[in-house]
Formats: sequence, structure tokens, C-alpha cells
Amino acid sequence: QQQHVLLTRDAMMYGTPPPSLLNIAPPMAGPQMIYRGTPKSAASMESPGSSSRSIVLEEFRNNKTRKYELKDICDHMVEFSCDQHGSRFIQQKLETATLEEKELVFQEVMPSSLQLMTDVFGNYVIQKFFEHGSQVQKHMLAKQMEGHILTLSLQMYGCRVVQKALEHLLTEQQASMVRELDGHVLQCVKDQNGNHVIQKAIERIPVEHIRFIIDSFHGQVYSLATHPYGCRVIQRMFEHCEDSQTRPLLDELHRYTTNLVQDQYGNYVIQHVMERGKAVDRGLVCSRVRGHVLQLSKHKFASNVVEKCIAYGEPKDRKALIDEITAVRRDGSSNLVYMMKDQYANYVVQKMLDVVEEHQRDMILTKIQAHMAALRKFTYGKHLISKVEKFLAAKENGANSQHPS
Repeated sequence: QQQHVLLTRDAMMYGTPPPSLLNIAPPMAGPQMIYRGTPKSAASMESPGSSSRSIVLEEFRNNKTRKYELKDICDHMVEFSCDQHGSRFIQQKLETATLEEKELVFQEVMPSSLQLMTDVFGNYVIQKFFEHGSQVQKHMLAKQMEGHILTLSLQMYGCRVVQKALEHLLTEQQASMVRELDGHVLQCVKDQNGNHVIQKAIERIPVEHIRFIIDSFHGQVYSLATHPYGCRVIQRMFEHCEDSQTRPLLDELHRYTTNLVQDQYGNYVIQHVMERGKAVDRGLVCSRVRGHVLQLSKHKFASNVVEKCIAYGEPKDRKALIDEITAVRRDGSSNLVYMMKDQYANYVVQKMLDVVEEHQRDMILTKIQAHMAALRKFTYGKHLISKVEKFLAAKENGANSQHPS
């Protein structure tokens, strides 16, 4: 159990949620798309049973010796696209196909493209056309998606196609596509599939075309920063948008710093500000931490932010935090003693040893040495003991090199 705590705590040290938080989508989610007039060959591919497979697909799946080419599966492209093995075959071939071969596949799949976009295997074939197709083919696929962007964005496989389209379309079509989400931005941000589309839009589309996305965040920063998907979107926005757009949102964020640092998702947003933000914003975060270092360092989530304040704070802010940790009270106690014995705060002490100036490190090491015996009784004290011993050994080696016997 203790090992689990350590692994979780180590994962929390990074500025984005750990993998366990990034892959929480159920096997299937989002509304199912229904399209009228879907060709029978496409609609019948949902069944996993071999009885619905054509002779061509059945032979392809069973014949391991024949070397198939795209022309060998003419009139069966949609069926192959909806089959796990057939889809993989088409994907691989499209990567090196001639223009004529790509057009051969495209003409067959185009009428069923919307259905394929939401298919567990078919979506990959459509993605390949956005990667390797001609501008005309990409344009035609984008036209097929018109009026369906929201539904696609909220669907497990459709959202991947929308993201791929945003990566490879020209700016005009990118802008046209994402405009369909106007009025639905917050719905997408808080959706396990849609949030990825909003992130991709922020990353790939020029800011003048996504102002409506940023505008929808005003008054919603706290709600988004404390949301498992919203916290990622907020970070992408701070990374890619202009200062004139993000400044009002940062000001809004700072009003809730004390609460956000203690939130399981909000702490990642504040960490991000410390790692990548401007000096003024880093200083504001540090000012909220000062006076509460012990309390926040012992908190599972806030301790991550204290570490980032010590690592990325301006010199004066860093010094103030270190002074608060090392100051000795009249009764001889100090925050340092409490912190180095705590399962979370000891990581803050470790970070402090990494970044302080040498004379400060010597002082901290001296204080810790007096408590080494007690530290050994704590499972989570082992990491700190190991770091202390490493610094002491390095110090001793340095002294020996200066004064050889």
C-alpha cells in the first residue's frame, strides 16, 4: 500500500494528469450517429459474425500467403474498412499508394465516409486520407462533415477524425469546421471526447478564428480548472493563445489560487502557471503560498505546487519560502522538522535541496542530520535520506579534493 502511495505521489509531480486520469473513457461513449441512405454494404458491416462477410473479405482474412493489392479488393473497400484486418491493410497501403490507387479507394469510401468516421475500424481509413490524401480529397471529406462537427466531436471515434482534419486542413476549412462548435464549447470541454477537439483547435487554428472559444471561458475558469478535462484545455489555452486573450482569464484564475492548489485537477493548472507563466503570475502564486507552506506541503495535491514555487519562483520568492521552512521558533522547532517526516512534504524538502544555494543547502543538511535516526523509521523517509547522503558524500569528496592527505 505504501508503494502505491509513492507511485501515485511521484505521478502527481508532473504538470499534466498521470496516465490513469488521461484514459478514463469507457469502451464506448457519446451519441451514436444515424445517417439516412447509408449504403447497405456499409451498414451491414457492424456485425462481428463471419456470416456477414463477403467471400473476398473471408478469403483475405484466411489466406496468409497471397500478396494483396488495393485493386484486388475493388467494390469491397467499405467492407474492408469496417473490418479490423481489412482496415489495417488499407491504412498501410494508403501510406505508399499512387494517386490512382488512393482515388480508387476514395471513390468507394466517400459515399459512406460519415458512417466510417464513427466506426471502430473505419475511422482510421478516413484519418489516413486526411494525412495522405490530396487537397481535393481532404476538401471533399470536410464538406461531408459539415453540419455534423458537434456530433462527431462528442463521439469516441468521430472525435479522432475531427482532430486529424484540424491537423491537415487549410486554415479556411479549419475555421469553418470549428465554428460549428460555437455555443457548445463548454459542452465539448467537459466531454471525454469533445475536450480533445477543443484542445486541437486551440493548438492548430490561428487565434483570430477561435476567439469564441476563449470568450466562452470567461467566468468559468474555476469550474474548468477543477474539471478532469477542463484542466487540460485551460493549460493548452495558456500555452497557445496571445497574452491579450489569456490575461483576463489569468486574473480570474488568481482569485481562486488557494483553492485550486488543493484541488486534484486545479493543482495542475497552477503548476503549469509556475512552469511556463510570466514572472508576475509566478510571483502571485508564490504570494498565496507564503505563510501556509507547512499546511500546503503536507497536502497531497498542494505539495506539488509548493515544489514548483521553490523550483520556478523568482529568487526573492524562493528565499522567502525557504526562510519560512527553515526558520527556528522559540521552542526550537521548525517547519523543516515536520515536513521531512511527512509523506508529501518530504518531497518539498527534497526539491529544496536540489535548487537552493550551497550555503543554504549546508544549513538544511545540518538540520536534517540531527533527525536521520527518526527518519529511518518512516518508509517515505528513505528517499530523503538517500538524497541527503548523496549531498553529504559529494560535499566530503569536494573537501578531500581540496585538501588531499
